Amino acid sequence: MSGEAIFTDRAPKPIGPYSQAVRVGNALFISGQIPLDPRTGKLVEGGIREQARRALENLKAIVEDAGFSMEDVVWVVVFLRDLKFYGDFNEVYSQYFRRPPARVVVEVSELPGGALVEIAAVAFKGGGA
Repeated sequence: MSGEAIFTDRAPKPIGPYSQAVRVGNALFISGQIPLDPRTGKLVEGGIREQARRALENLKAIVEDAGFSMEDVVWVVVFLRDLKFYGDFNEVYSQYFRRPPARVVVEVSELPGGALVEIAAVAFKGGGA
């Protein structure tokens, strides 16, 4: 089964050879979102809270424009430039999920554009537990 590439103007254009997301059947695989402002293509100003909010808004725009909702998100991978951001990140993150999905959080040495955070996810619609 081949996938359908997803694109929305409500999230930043890809900065490399990848799709914002790919839908395969009832699953949506969302590429890592960094805190770029979709209107300017520039990194948002501020610290981890502002950057987390922008990255999550980008993710949410892709999810919604693909016909899914944030409640359909079942798995999230978070890359933080420093784990000292973990608590502040969680405060922002918790505002986006009523029922938190499974998640992985790792510290990385560098992210594109000097971002403090990058977030990727998988959403699933349909029958389930």
